Amino acid sequence: MIESDLLTRLSGLVSRFEEVGTLITDPSVISDMKRFVKLTKEYRELEKINLARLEYIRTQEGLAEARAILDTEQDAEMREMAREELELCTNRIPELEEEIKLLLVPADPQDEKNAIVEIRGGTGGDEAAIFAGDLYRMYVRFCENKGWKIEQTSSTEGTSGGFKEVIFTVTGDNVYGTLKYESGVHRVQRIPQTETQGRVHTSAATVAVLPEADEFDVEIKESDIRTDIFCASGHGGQSVNTTYSAVRLVHIPTGIAVQCQDEKSQLKNKAKALTELRSRIYNMEYQKYLDEIAGKRKTMVSSGDRSAKIRTYNYPQGRITDHRINYTIYNLSDFMDGNIQEVIDKLIIAENAERLKEAEF
Repeated sequence: MIESDLLTRLSGLVSRFEEVGTLITDPSVISDMKRFVKLTKEYRELEKINLARLEYIRTQEGLAEARAILDTEQDAEMREMAREELELCTNRIPELEEEIKLLLVPADPQDEKNAIVEIRGGTGGDEAAIFAGDLYRMYVRFCENKGWKIEQTSSTEGTSGGFKEVIFTVTGDNVYGTLKYESGVHRVQRIPQTETQGRVHTSAATVAVLPEADEFDVEIKESDIRTDIFCASGHGGQSVNTTYSAVRLVHIPTGIAVQCQDEKSQLKNKAKALTELRSRIYNMEYQKYLDEIAGKRKTMVSSGDRSAKIRTYNYPQGRITDHRINYTIYNLSDFMDGNIQEVIDKLIIAENAERLKEAEF
């Protein structure tokens, strides 16, 4: 019986929830920041499960009480209230069971992290760079609507506008867990600004979303980093091009290189570059986890495969099609204005269905 199985699994987590709650108040644990951060995260996850468990128990008790009243009570008003309670509880129990099942399935441990997003113009030359710029504006508006903070770390502009490459960080709640679905190849079909014959061209841009590594995730030795300082380029006035403020960091053991150029601050640039470097090193291991997911799942909704064509933006028809779930909508202008949550929600539902299937509930 679903009810009995769920309560049995939930009861086993109650003691762990109480244990972790005690541990995070222990001075010896608090002084070990790496362990404290890990336990605090576990506590938040267990707290969600415990709250759902308590609501599930209360709802079952409400259902039993309503049935008892209907079996024994003669008062018409009491019976009507019991019928309403019975209907409410009967509808709520299956919803709670689905919510609890999802909470019991291990989520991607990176979902709560901030994200580093890379957008690169792909096939299509100048038009691809223009499209990469359109995607960048789309994500900026989406993030602004979510109340997330965006910081651009580096960019290379296209000759006719847009970006050959733009990299930025996004800070907020559950950023990676939301934006990870955007990793892959985005294809656009439209008449380019540079087209004189009015023909529709197909271009592409790639989007990569990486979880931003915490300081405790990756330890980097200062001796393993080569630091290059050079003049920044781009907008910002004369000081940008004459002040040695841009920073390039090279991680010697892996060969990974990152660079960051802010307006004037070399220290700020180095701090941002170090965060990105740490994230890229961390991502090398994380990619193995994504590859493992991709090997198991059919739709690969969030597999992180950056070579997979995930979405087509057809301007003549005003259409967006997400190929992972075969979902099409006809509100392209609204979508490009940052209103992309509807598609992300559909992708989350598809992934949750896969996670539940894997867990064999």
